[in-house]
Amino acid sequence: MDQWQSPIASGISWYQESVGERPTYPTLDGSRTVDVAIIGGGYTGLQAAFNLARAGVSVALLEAARLGDGASGRNGGQLNTGQRWWPEDLEKQVGYERSKILFDMAEDAKRHLLDFASAHGIEMDYRPGQLNVSHKRGHEREYQANAQIAAERYNYPHISFMDGKETAERLGSTSYHCGVRDTGTGHVHPLKLLVGLARVASSAGAQIYENTRATAIEKTRNGPGGKILVKTAKGTLSADRVLIATNAYIGNLEPVTAAHIMPIGSFIAATAPLDDFPDVIPGGEAVADSRFVVRYFRKDKDNRLLFGGREVYSSKNPQDTAQAIRKQIVETYPALKDVPVTHAWGGNVGITLPRQPFVREVMPGVTSIGGYSGHGVMLSNYCGKLYADTVLGKATDLDHLAALNIRAFPGGTHMRTPLLFLALTWFALRDRL
Repeated sequence: MDQWQSPIASGISWYQESVGERPTYPTLDGSRTVDVAIIGGGYTGLQAAFNLARAGVSVALLEAARLGDGASGRNGGQLNTGQRWWPEDLEKQVGYERSKILFDMAEDAKRHLLDFASAHGIEMDYRPGQLNVSHKRGHEREYQANAQIAAERYNYPHISFMDGKETAERLGSTSYHCGVRDTGTGHVHPLKLLVGLARVASSAGAQIYENTRATAIEKTRNGPGGKILVKTAKGTLSADRVLIATNAYIGNLEPVTAAHIMPIGSFIAATAPLDDFPDVIPGGEAVADSRFVVRYFRKDKDNRLLFGGREVYSSKNPQDTAQAIRKQIVETYPALKDVPVTHAWGGNVGITLPRQPFVREVMPGVTSIGGYSGHGVMLSNYCGKLYADTVLGKATDLDHLAALNIRAFPGGTHMRTPLLFLALTWFALRDRL
């Protein structure tokens, strides 16, 4: 920028400012032939690229913007436990056996991410603990049951029930009425993870291209010997297989993915360090609440409060975003009314209709993976690894996600977005009431 702008006015995230200058990667200029082409430079695409390149597969990855400009570099940083649904709720849909498989898969994803970062020297500022809290009265039995079911039916003893008093003490706020504490998960600095992952993938031999938007995917011919062409403004990738890992940023590139993964706005603000407020989340856990439009917040290692929520605001101006989230912060922590909000940013999160990941072969040789619906930090990394394992001929858990019944959003190409806007606005109103 020629002239300095405040982080709020420019929409610069605290993550970006705390990381500093990110490594750059070239733009694709010309044509390349590889075994696997990957579209999307978030966690899914980079994990797939790393694991394939490490195994000797030639792989090229295209990112439309800078690595980290999408959800992987701008999200809330919470790892969570299990899938998007509580296991007892998922069990009602798919039965205990499949629910247990999906829960165990999510635990494998968590271990994979922590082990991967440790093995490759990626300092992602991991902090343990998560609190899931209820903004409504009368949920005590539900939250007590969640802790008991996790321990007894899912072999996960790390969740404990919190009554109103303990919830208030652990939050430093009386805005919530009960909850559960999960000591088996935690939260990270998402952009540090993304930058480290890109470094590792590039070092393994993956070709990474930034500022290179895929404009079309075409088959040269059907049957053996046919190649898949991924076209860009200045070049083409020719590959035997293609992974679409764009998540919420699919645009008009591929219609099946666009029909099943919907982008919604996610907004986060960061405060100045809370050195004078030790009672705010004194244990350092991440927090997520029971609203349909989830409010999620945590303190980072610099003692800033990072507070997020998915809302549809009347303006995309970062200043309006900061004001809207400041209101939510003060509702939760009235004592912070005079603490400055220093950064505010937003981006798109990919959701599916049932809030479960979308895994599908959308055309011969072309696989699309995304729609993590708020559980993307650990699941997207793991799905990238599982895709690579599948290409390498290994048996993987990816088939369990591919078997999920992920229906398309109603309304067709033109009405999907307006219908989702109406639905989210309705549920946001229910949260307020």
